[in-house]
Order: sequence, then C-alpha cells, then structure tokens
Amino acid sequence: MPKLYDESAPKKSANLSVNSDLLNKARGLKINLSATLEQALALQVKKMERDTWLIENKKAIETLNDLADENGLFSDQFRKF
Repeated sequence: MPKLYDESAPKKSANLSVNSDLLNKARGLKINLSATLEQALALQVKKMERDTWLIENKKAIETLNDLADENGLFSDQFRKF
C-alpha cells in the first residue's frame, strides 16, 4: 500500500490558533504538539482521500455490485455455506 505522505519531507513552520486553555493543558501534560498535529492531519487526510475516492468511483462500484447481483460471483461455486 502506498504511503499517505512523504514522512522524510522537511518540516515547515505554520502559525496556528488554538484554544488557550486546551494549549495550556496540553503543554502541562508535555504533549508533543507537532507530532500530535501531524497524526491528526494524517488521519484527516486519509479520511478525506478515502471519501473522495468513493465519490469518484461510486458509479463503477454500483455497476460492479449490480453485475454481481445479476450473475453471482466467480467464487460462489467454491463456497461451502
């Protein structure tokens, strides 16, 4: 499976606005803000790319499902249940 992004790409600074109370609590707990943001962004990117792929391929998926409903699956002859 291809990687979601190049993990060896150089880091880049970004200015963000964060709820001050949440930021203070995270710092108090010594949470690595950069690593946490990268993890959260990776999850969000993966979800959005999946959603986009499903939208772009919706017609093909429906067509394939209709074909399977009409004709069955090649593997049906090998099923024991």
